[in-house]
Amino acid sequence: MSLIVKIGKKGKRLVKQLLPEEKRHLSYTRRIERVKTVRRICAMTFDDGPMDLPVSPDRFQGRALTDVLLDILAEFGAKGTFDVVGDTGENYPDEAGKLGSAAWGGVKFDHYPDIGHDGKGGAVHNDRLIRRILEEGHQITNHGYRHIIFGKKPFVYGAREYLGSVDKAVDDLNKLDLLLRGRYGYQITMSRPPHYVDKMQDGFTSYDVYDRLGYQYMAASFDGAGWLPSTLSDGDAALEAEVNAMVEPMRKALEKDPEFFCGQIIFQKDGYNMAKRTPVAFGLRKQLELLKEYGYQVVTVAELMEECPFADLDRSDPLFEKLCRLQTDRAVAYSDNCIRLDQPMTWGELAMLLTPKKEAMSRRWAKIRRTGKHEHAYCGALEWCVEQGLLPQGTKPDGPVNALPGGHFSRVEGFTRRDVYAAYQE
Repeated sequence: MSLIVKIGKKGKRLVKQLLPEEKRHLSYTRRIERVKTVRRICAMTFDDGPMDLPVSPDRFQGRALTDVLLDILAEFGAKGTFDVVGDTGENYPDEAGKLGSAAWGGVKFDHYPDIGHDGKGGAVHNDRLIRRILEEGHQITNHGYRHIIFGKKPFVYGAREYLGSVDKAVDDLNKLDLLLRGRYGYQITMSRPPHYVDKMQDGFTSYDVYDRLGYQYMAASFDGAGWLPSTLSDGDAALEAEVNAMVEPMRKALEKDPEFFCGQIIFQKDGYNMAKRTPVAFGLRKQLELLKEYGYQVVTVAELMEECPFADLDRSDPLFEKLCRLQTDRAVAYSDNCIRLDQPMTWGELAMLLTPKKEAMSRRWAKIRRTGKHEHAYCGALEWCVEQGLLPQGTKPDGPVNALPGGHFSRVEGFTRRDVYAAYQE
């Protein structure tokens, strides 16, 4: 099964290369994979913890895996981003799948850190570990209270139960959000959907879930590889191969381009891999040694976004500060976190700039609830702009802008996105 997962990942990349590029739309929630910066800073995210079971194989005198990871991060002055779950103890009845398969910890649901050991994982049961994470300056993000996928994922998780609706997904994530706020006074600002499943059966997506919660979508640009098991049968050899799979791709990337990791988000695992080993406990130090050798600082994703919140626009651009201000309550970046200032501005994009966020979101959500279908990202904003007399009835969202409504803009010399944002009066 681990081979199937690897083949699936390669197949997905190939399909992306062969198919036409997906049409992007402006979004309040953006998928944050990396940001644009020339500084040698990057982030590491650790999924599915915290875990209060020992490292496997245990070479740390029984210390919990999350403690071991925190010890190593502290040794290097690095800050991690822990993408935690709440409690998977409600995910029964269930049974374990085949060891080495994606369903090793549960056929119908995920169980962290292991099936039958849910009480040793998750924020609900691990107050000490959560407090340590926060006290040592790391970030916590929301990976779902019960870590249930939002929609169907038939290729790998055909037998999995899924939430299927935006309301159920919001309720699940909000439960963990309330726990962190109520117990620790901590406000979560980012989330990663379980197994990166975005589409749901009611016409909504994970982006809508995060719009409702005020989150950004935390993804990653580099796979730390600690979650994939080796196919070797010998335990020690398999562990060595898994650690090498974490370290060597990073080494080769840095040797080829020392700037490679600037602004990148590295995916890591705070738990067992599919063979119930924890190569991250042994590979993390080697990765951090490499990054230190090349002069990198490992920061939280929040700190990375303070340096730059966008994927294709950095501090050197004259519009950087203005767009940073606008992004707090306007959709100025696309769902892939790019600004694309040299593209023509479309009517739908102009509507998103002019429309208050609450109006754009609520009107689109109401339309999806009426139709049960995924509606155009700009439909609510266009409806509001037409009602306000800013745009004429029948305006097509994808048509290029050739005129601007009065009262909102200074003199415009063109209609690229750069031209329009530069002329917009805040």
